Amino acid sequence: MSTSSGTEPVTRPPAGERTSPRGTRLTLRDATLGRPDAPALTGVDIDVAPGEILTVTGPSGCGKSTLLRTLAGLLPPLAGSVEQDGRHVTGPAADRALVFQEDALLPWRTLRANVELPLAIQGVPRAERREQAAAWLDRVGLAAQARQLPHRVSGGQRQRAQLARALAGRPRAVLMDEPFGALDAQTRSGMQDLLVEVLHGTGASVVFVTHDVDEALFLGDRVALLGAGHLTAVRDVPRPRDRAAHGDPARLALRRDVLASLGSSLGT
Repeated sequence: MSTSSGTEPVTRPPAGERTSPRGTRLTLRDATLGRPDAPALTGVDIDVAPGEILTVTGPSGCGKSTLLRTLAGLLPPLAGSVEQDGRHVTGPAADRALVFQEDALLPWRTLRANVELPLAIQGVPRAERREQAAAWLDRVGLAAQARQLPHRVSGGQRQRAQLARALAGRPRAVLMDEPFGALDAQTRSGMQDLLVEVLHGTGASVVFVTHDVDEALFLGDRVALLGAGHLTAVRDVPRPRDRAAHGDPARLALRRDVLASLGSSLGT
């Protein structure tokens, strides 16, 4: 699972899984986001390329989650436009999966039944969806826990199951709202590596919201910085998803710039 060499691990799709579609392009054009009585962000222009991992960071209350929910179709923009492959986003869609900090698993369903849920909604036959769910659970290291209810496993294992459920439906975009924020440092690092591993080969575009700068710079091809009601910058990340790059001069310079930007947003 390690990516310290800078080369992403090669993984095979789970047995029985159909070929995943390519990623999708998500675009915000001069968008104002939030509630009518309390806009959170104004003038936002972002273009997420198919297959890209865009991380989003900024101080608490800067609109990170609002941005994600707008891309998901849960919040309409107050002005401007939100598009998927050039078409306006008018509501939620099965090809845009959401992953939250709280695992949101259905407590009365086993882990396998939770992972089967998006496949059942898509009308996948029972035997096929059971095979795919079992393969995804094996892929995230939960084969032995497949029959367990969510309250019987750890928080890290619940997040693994949530990730498997999100990807089992073969989404073209995965929108992640601080999914590892409640985990301890070691578990969080392991989940980051697991995310890189299981995304490999899916082609999915990812928007990953985090308040952790190091997490943003490890995972993202680019990092978007929010602050003071605006998108302040979008920066390319040197050597993304490479554990050995933490001391790279270019990465360290970007980290300093990001922290300085966040400090300015906080008024420090």
